Amino acid sequence: MAVRSTAAPPTPWSRNLAEPKVDKTAFVHSFSNLIGDVRIGANVIVAPGTTIRADEGTPFYLGENTNIQDGVVIHGLEQGRVIGDDQNQYSVWIGKNTCITHMALIHGPAYVGDNSFIGFRSTVFNARVGEGCIVMMHALIQDVEIPPGKYVPSGAIITSQQQADRLPDVQDQDKEFSHHVVGINQALRAGYLCAADSKCIAPIRDENAKSYTGNGITVLELERSSEVASNSLGAETIDQLRYLLEQGYKIGTEHVDQRRFRTGSWTSCQPIEPRSIGEAIAALESCVNDHSGEYVRLFGIDKDRRRVLEAIIQRPDDDAKPATSFKAPASSHSNGGYSSSNGNGNGSSSGKVSGDTLEQIRHLLAGGYKIGMEHVDERRFRTGSWTSCKPIEATSTNQVISALEECIASHQGEYVRLIGIDTKAKRRVLETIIQRPNGQVASSGGQKSFTTGAASSGTATATSTRLSGEVVDQLRNLLAGGSKISLEHVDERRFRTGSWTSTGQIQASSEREAIAAVERQLGEYPGEYVRLIGIDPKAKRRVLETIIQRPNGQVASSGGGSQKSFATSAAPSATATATSTRLSTEVVGQLRQLLAGGSKISIEHVDQRRFRTGSWTSTGQIQASSEREAIAAVEKQLGEYPGEYVRLIGVDPKAKRRVLETIIQRP
Repeated sequence: MAVRSTAAPPTPWSRNLAEPKVDKTAFVHSFSNLIGDVRIGANVIVAPGTTIRADEGTPFYLGENTNIQDGVVIHGLEQGRVIGDDQNQYSVWIGKNTCITHMALIHGPAYVGDNSFIGFRSTVFNARVGEGCIVMMHALIQDVEIPPGKYVPSGAIITSQQQADRLPDVQDQDKEFSHHVVGINQALRAGYLCAADSKCIAPIRDENAKSYTGNGITVLELERSSEVASNSLGAETIDQLRYLLEQGYKIGTEHVDQRRFRTGSWTSCQPIEPRSIGEAIAALESCVNDHSGEYVRLFGIDKDRRRVLEAIIQRPDDDAKPATSFKAPASSHSNGGYSSSNGNGNGSSSGKVSGDTLEQIRHLLAGGYKIGMEHVDERRFRTGSWTSCKPIEATSTNQVISALEECIASHQGEYVRLIGIDTKAKRRVLETIIQRPNGQVASSGGQKSFTTGAASSGTATATSTRLSGEVVDQLRNLLAGGSKISLEHVDERRFRTGSWTSTGQIQASSEREAIAAVERQLGEYPGEYVRLIGIDPKAKRRVLETIIQRPNGQVASSGGGSQKSFATSAAPSATATATSTRLSTEVVGQLRQLLAGGSKISIEHVDQRRFRTGSWTSTGQIQASSEREAIAAVEKQLGEYPGEYVRLIGVDPKAKRRVLETIIQRP
């Protein structure tokens, strides 16, 4: 793929006509633009749609393992330079293992240190960002020096050194996320290079032609070359080893033969404890040589003993049969095989698939439904971004279970769900989770039944063991009033910014079905906030919002001060009296004065970390027609944000300006 790069044009300040210098291991997409003296280091990836233009300010430097993502612009003023880590002058210096993410602007003179992260649409201009800093989305950093290891929250405007010095420190979870992004982009770089190399891509195309899919394998699998079976490691595998060692990860290797690959029964090779990249390569080649004709995979282990960058680096020879050809043996095996009760393939039971799942498969096949599977990791599970496993074209229970277990084995540590599809109506009749990251679960725990013809499942009674009596009453009232029902969920971190995610409308024709559907959704999101939503379909507005689950356990909707009632038709809620047990007399007096003067009332909150930068978040205008309702609404908001600063805002609607700003709660 030809790179679109040109020499710097002659200008009044420079006539050197310098051209970009790109390391041979880097990947620069042809839809990006490089102009002038741009120096790109080893293993860098430059994504499509980027512009790196050293025609005014020059030169630019991009360190090894750095990723420049789509839409990034890097430019510099003719005047002004920064000192790079090599003690030379640059218009723009970007260190190694650094992420410049989508649509960010780095405008020289600018310095971004090693292991830093610049979030979407953020701007760095005439500034230095120290090593290991995390800059989140839509931030502006100008005319300052950010000390190393600082965290810049989304939307922050840092234009004075005092603001920069008061920034909070980066947390371990932020560092892990930044390292994860670097790893992902290294995999992408390897994939793009492989796609452009006929020797690398041909074996993969051959595999696809044989209807073999490598679900669950990272893109780093593309790094293996056709010579890997002859005990030579690909250049990209060596790069992966180098990156893992540089990031301080331990190195692990495992092997498995074709038979056990289907059940995920991997065996560890000799532990690798290298003191150099050479020793690591030697140990890895030893594992590959000792287990020729088998699968071998490489992975890193972080300080929390979690795996990162897991990649298969060797597969059996091309004559190996695909995993889908596996047939269940007639007798039980200790490795979790099948035991068949008859010879027709319809009485099978599996050590990896529960009895409930087996029954669901039988019912789906008996009803003529098509069966599918989907998987998703923990991160994407929250947004519902499921990915399909290989399609199942099977008519017997045995064959379906074989394919199902192959999907489970390929996606260990992920959610896997079973799908039933009505091919005539082109709709799903069943969704049930059969594996979670922490182990398998019974199908009833995460099941959505879309039709009475689907596989059987236990349904909740009109009285629920999981929902409070009040929530059941609210569901009953919403159904009686013809309202639509849905749920929204959010984790603790995003709860503070109100970034709720909808699970979609609940289709229920009875109170019993509604309760069952809500309880199943609660089981999908343990450790998160979940709220019940009621919508008037005619007026197209919400009539109810109430939190029915918190991370520390379920709550009745009135107990946590979390309910918003938008109309009298919504479920009843407890209201506060005109005298408050939570607000001071002074705050009650301020509320009374604001209401009397016709002012609008709202609440803003911020945690201790963002309080230093003044990054307050509004909860929206409080709709209250009386002092009693205003007090109740404010108290509920205080209950939503324990351990945070909360301030009361009064706004003159005519002059459109604030008339009051006062903190009413501190951590």
